[in-house]
Amino acid sequence: MDPQLVLRVLGFFSCLAVILVTRRLCSVFTYQKELTSKKRDEFEDILEERRVSSDLRYAMKCYTPVIYKGLSPCKPNAIKSAVLQSEQVQYVIKQLAKEMGESPDIIQEEATEILDEMGHRMQLGAVRFFAFTLSKIFKQLFQRVCVNEEGMQRLQHAIQEHPVVLLPSHRSYVDFLMLSYLLYTYDLALPVIAAGIDFLGMKIVGELLRRAGAFFMRRSFGGNRLYWAVFAEYVKTMLRSGYAPIEFFLEGTRSRTAKTLTPKFGLLSIVMEPFFKSEVFDTYLVPISISYERILEESLYAYELLGVPKPKESTSGLLKARRILSDNFGTIHIYVGQPVSLRTLASGRINRCPYNLVPRHLPQKPSEDIQEFVTDVAYKMELLQIENMVLSPWVLVAAVLLQNLPAMEFELLIEKTLWLKGLTQTFGGFIEWPDNLCAKKAVLSGLTLHSNIAGLVDGHVVLNDKGGEDGAVGEIVFRRALAVLMCATYRNQLLNVFVRPALVAVALQMAPSFRKEEVYSCFSFLRDVFSDEFIFFPGISLKDFEEGCFLLTKCDAIQTSQQQIYPTDKGSGTVSFLSAMFRPFVEGYQLIFRYLSKEMKEAFTEKQFIPAVRNFVFQLLEKGSTQCYEALSSDMQKNALSALVQLGAVKKKKMPNGFTYNVNQEAVSKILDMFDARIPVQKPVAARL
Repeated sequence: MDPQLVLRVLGFFSCLAVILVTRRLCSVFTYQKELTSKKRDEFEDILEERRVSSDLRYAMKCYTPVIYKGLSPCKPNAIKSAVLQSEQVQYVIKQLAKEMGESPDIIQEEATEILDEMGHRMQLGAVRFFAFTLSKIFKQLFQRVCVNEEGMQRLQHAIQEHPVVLLPSHRSYVDFLMLSYLLYTYDLALPVIAAGIDFLGMKIVGELLRRAGAFFMRRSFGGNRLYWAVFAEYVKTMLRSGYAPIEFFLEGTRSRTAKTLTPKFGLLSIVMEPFFKSEVFDTYLVPISISYERILEESLYAYELLGVPKPKESTSGLLKARRILSDNFGTIHIYVGQPVSLRTLASGRINRCPYNLVPRHLPQKPSEDIQEFVTDVAYKMELLQIENMVLSPWVLVAAVLLQNLPAMEFELLIEKTLWLKGLTQTFGGFIEWPDNLCAKKAVLSGLTLHSNIAGLVDGHVVLNDKGGEDGAVGEIVFRRALAVLMCATYRNQLLNVFVRPALVAVALQMAPSFRKEEVYSCFSFLRDVFSDEFIFFPGISLKDFEEGCFLLTKCDAIQTSQQQIYPTDKGSGTVSFLSAMFRPFVEGYQLIFRYLSKEMKEAFTEKQFIPAVRNFVFQLLEKGSTQCYEALSSDMQKNALSALVQLGAVKKKKMPNGFTYNVNQEAVSKILDMFDARIPVQKPVAARL
């Protein structure tokens, strides 16, 4: 590949982004973030009543949930029968039988086995068992479980009107248990939940989850047309009938870093199809934000990111984990967002007529317009989740502490935390500060709750990375990396609020001058490179840039003229802080790009790449050549590789046993030079700047 092609590609996509801005902004659907402060719903602690009343009485209460007005009562087996007899599944069975020369009865039997493996068997007895057990567990683990009651009222109304799809954020295994517990508490219909097939490996627990509404999907369908047809029809049948709210995670898996993962589109496209085919009048999509003051799996995630294999889900593993019941995990906030009408989103944008031109049972590949619409809906839902995430004081403490390692004076930490609180609120962050608690007590409370990460020693706050000082250098590096990654998990929750103004701040340092178009060129380049690290709505780079500039202007950090953007003397501290907050990502990508530009000369797989680049960074840390511990994170390494694929500097090729990658080292070096500001970033068209 011509290395100059990478520069042209960067310029082309930046130009294209600007050209598409007008069309995107005119769409009624375009994500519009509210830049002014908005009224937040009030929260209620649902554990308050549980602590003073009988859990058994709660579990055995008269449960009469509000249901969809068009629901015809049916049992799980009736859903399975409807799926097997559906025209869609029968069509695929006949096609496969014809292609494979098999009897349709054999294929039908295979479809039945798939449904038996997949299907839920919700029973009220299992639901009551979970209600009783989870009450005991949640009261032991959490100080409070807070929910916005207005959101629950909106959800209650939505469930009665149209089929509902619940789309929660995903940070912990607690997420889906907590949502079912919440809906049971409010006498709402329990959701049917898409769960990974791994849970079936947990004896007893897997079956209990199935009876509480979980249906199980394989991690990969591997081109299995029968499995896809049965799974898709199973989900659509439940949705069309309004059998129960359908719940799944757009991110596909738990985020190990507390940053929102880029969305997966498969399940979302399935639940939208009945609307496209006019089988339902409308479908409500409900974004739900679940915020943890302390995440149960925090240390497990850090080990995984450093290459320690994830433990397999098992009942024995669950029993061993019961020791966490003696620990304190603070408060959970659950914000149930405004139900979003799919009909409203599609109005004026999607033409549903083509779906009526062919029989409904015939498989149809979605048009480009439909695929783009599904993508936009997914990103919109994730941005709505992000908007309503609740930030605790500890998130602010973690962000300040990570910029002042190895230790920070306690009084200075309090001062900086208060300053950051004000800046976060100015930028629209949703901070839940403990009532009537002064800054000192709030910070101390956070340090107490997270004593496994940081502590107060001789008037200074230090990371809790003890245990390796007397060991080998490698052990010291590993312990420090573990503490940094756990602390970064909480700082990352703040990055969603700061990402746009922070990228403007970094761009100001990268750009050769303060000319607006050059700053925008650097911003657009950074946005493209970090497109897997942070959630950006597709195609609105210019709007994101303008938002970042607006927020920096709002706090007097920059001034703008028609041609220039430049930092103010008053705002130099803000610009420096924001740049430093994102420095681990900039430096981490630089290290990974440097490795790829020099070391990877042959084709490689991701499984080869991750340990190799980790070893490269580890050696630099041992020598003291870098302090970027976050570059050891497998999440960052995968995202950096993905960025180079999107920029055309790495070629990704599908093979029978996975994907291989080939590096254009000269092209990667060019991108690295842009990152290091040694050569100018290719300039996009900036007609509207």
